[in-house]
Parts: sequence; structure tokens; C-alpha cells
Amino acid sequence: RRSARLFDIFVAEVPWTVSSKELKEYFSQFGSVQRCQLPFDKDTGFHRRYCWIKFSTPQDVQNVFQKDSHILEGAKLTLKHQSRRRRSQRKKQSE
Repeated sequence: RRSARLFDIFVAEVPWTVSSKELKEYFSQFGSVQRCQLPFDKDTGFHRRYCWIKFSTPQDVQNVFQKDSHILEGAKLTLKHQSRRRRSQRKKQSE
């Protein structure tokens, strides 16, 4: 199934000093984190200050969004629900 590969949350404004391990630990307080993808810039060696988080259940995702703000190392993270755009567009066209 392709949908299993999709991420649930997009996180922006990640401080330079935060690692994927720290992100995974932080978000695990809301539920079971399956995966954290923190892309790195090959030229600079730094991460790109955003990541994707994949949770085990939709309830875990809801738990994250029930908290007003998320702060890591003094920086407020910007969170967005990842839309499953391609799949939902197909459903709309076929209905």
C-alpha cells in the first residue's frame, strides 16, 4: 500500500541543533513515532530545518495537534497536517 509510506506531519522551523533522534523523542510523547525524515543539504552538511513525522495511528496525530505550540530548544516549530492530496483527488474524480 502506498498510503503507508506517506507522512502525517510536516514540521518546519526546526532549530539547526536538533537531530532526528531528538525530534523522534519529542514527538513520541504524543504517540508511537514510526519514522522521522530530516533531510540534509549535501553541500553544507546541515539539515534543511524541516522534517516529516510518521505516526502509527491517526489518534497519535490528533494528540500532536491538540497541543497549542511545540517548542524545541527555544524555537517554536511550525506544524502542518500532511495532505494525502493525490489519493483524495482521485477519490473525488471517481465519485
